[in-house]
Amino acid sequence: MIIQTKKYKLPHRTYIQLGLQNILREQWWISLIALSIASLTFFLHTLFFVVLAGIALILYSLFWFIQFYGTTQLEQNQLIFERLGYEITSKQILMQVDTKRGMPISWEQVKKARLDKDYFLLILTKTHLVHLPHKIFNSQGEIKFLETILKRKKLIT
Repeated sequence: MIIQTKKYKLPHRTYIQLGLQNILREQWWISLIALSIASLTFFLHTLFFVVLAGIALILYSLFWFIQFYGTTQLEQNQLIFERLGYEITSKQILMQVDTKRGMPISWEQVKKARLDKDYFLLILTKTHLVHLPHKIFNSQGEIKFLETILKRKKLIT
């Protein structure tokens, strides 16, 4: 079966938001490091470590925000933010600008996938994501088929 989706343009803001959420989910343990630094306040009786941990978390978040914002501005990444149609099979995902121009993504390139109530998020690298909202599919059967493919490829559990 081949899934042909409607054309969809990924907004820059959505990309940045999903990217930051993904990084926070993957690297949740960074907050434990900041918490352990802040807990030094109990032993040395100074607020310096709380301030240091807060500034470190802010700088870390700012670093990732800049990474995702920069991805939206780079010329070589503009293809991701054009109106694209997707052709999804059990072998690959074909991102199509039109019927003659497209870019295949094999399932081996997809590191992880996340299923939300409104969308699928395919994670290729930390900063490259493919967002497939449910509204671009033509039927519920196509959504279920994509979910089945992702489960068979062991990308979602």
